[in-house]
Amino acid sequence: MKIRSLELFKVPPRWVFLKVSTDDGVVGWGEPIVEGRADTVIAAVKELATYLIGADPRRVEDLFQVLYRGGFYRGGPVLTSAISGIEQALWDIKGRALGVPVHELLGGAARDRVRVYNWIGGDHPADLAAGVEQQRANGFSAVKMNATEELHYLDDHRKIDAAVARMAAARTAGGDGFDIAVDFHGRVHRAMAKTLVRELEPFRPYFFEEPVPPENLEALREIARHTSVPIAVGERLYTRWGFKDVITQGVVDIVQPDLSHAGGIWEVRKIAAMAEAFDVAVAPHCPLGPIAFAASLQLDACTPNVVIQEQSLGIHYNVGNDLLDYLCDASAFTCHDGYLPVPTGHGLGIEIDEEEVRARSREGHDWKSPIWRNADGTVAEW
Repeated sequence: MKIRSLELFKVPPRWVFLKVSTDDGVVGWGEPIVEGRADTVIAAVKELATYLIGADPRRVEDLFQVLYRGGFYRGGPVLTSAISGIEQALWDIKGRALGVPVHELLGGAARDRVRVYNWIGGDHPADLAAGVEQQRANGFSAVKMNATEELHYLDDHRKIDAAVARMAAARTAGGDGFDIAVDFHGRVHRAMAKTLVRELEPFRPYFFEEPVPPENLEALREIARHTSVPIAVGERLYTRWGFKDVITQGVVDIVQPDLSHAGGIWEVRKIAAMAEAFDVAVAPHCPLGPIAFAASLQLDACTPNVVIQEQSLGIHYNVGNDLLDYLCDASAFTCHDGYLPVPTGHGLGIEIDEEEVRARSREGHDWKSPIWRNADGTVAEW
């Protein structure tokens, strides 16, 4: 079996899909994307294709090493995301060729079902009580919300008060048996984060995500000392080397590698094993499309320290198209009592509607992250 071709599709709302075809007709799909940098990642995949055409797709580890080490410069969001999408497609091919789901090739299932959560409230969090009630009706037992809007290094305490009021409303709507994670989105700096974690802690958040920008490890260490709420980090870290310091230095309780950014399925399994050795949980990041989500579920199935899985159905970014639109059968993504079943289909366990992918790729997208500014005109973290 040899790789014959790679084909890329930029599809709305903000995703890139990759189809890898082999000379014996087996096809695999992956999702290489950096949100807001789709064309850049597409260019990186096309450059990496030189190493792949004619190669055996079943040699996943060897091809990862070639792609990661072969160019001398390595790491970072663009290159690692390009590799991640390719790697997902290689596992999809291997699983389909052998007639098993990917997790069977990674030790087999370690659980019977996967807990999932959904988003509420949007970038500028609002209507959180209604959001909780809606997601509960949709079968979820946990949600995630943004903590606040833009915040300067030091800002008006009324913004903290507003964040507390929103969290109080969400907690009242959810009750004691409903989990609410709070995403700071890296948009809060150290001084304000110390205040915010203290004010929100009485509402028993499930975890605080990215309470400060990810490059500020020393600030993260200080925030961890100010709260007993679990700290989650990782959507903007890449490969096991990017996660090494936050895990070994004991500053996080949950790591959140993204399988379309951190290196793919097998690389994230390695990150999870390293985290397990330090008694750290895993909650994979995935506000992306169906292929990234399917890859995440394969990882979740065989990884005992995964506690919950993010997914993007109905997320505020999904305008025009949503998670299920590119699938031939969406039943595998139907949530019951807060959980999804362990996937049983071959490869990644989903069937992509290629006709729909091709049709929507003719429209494409030019999604970009918004640029926010503080009251004084300086650029704010989004």
